[in-house]
Amino acid sequence: AWVLRGGRLTSAVVGASSVAQLENSVEAARNLEFTEDELSRIEELLRDAKSA
Repeated sequence: AWVLRGGRLTSAVVGASSVAQLENSVEAARNLEFTEDELSRIEELLRDAKSA
């Protein structure tokens, strides 16, 4: 859902190894709105992953 927010992308490839993971991804894509706190946390996690 984070990748699709903002309308710049029209699709995202989802790698699911089970039906449950696929269902979770579909549900997540139904909500493309994030709070400022959620966006800040995602950006923080991305920075941490980049420096690891």
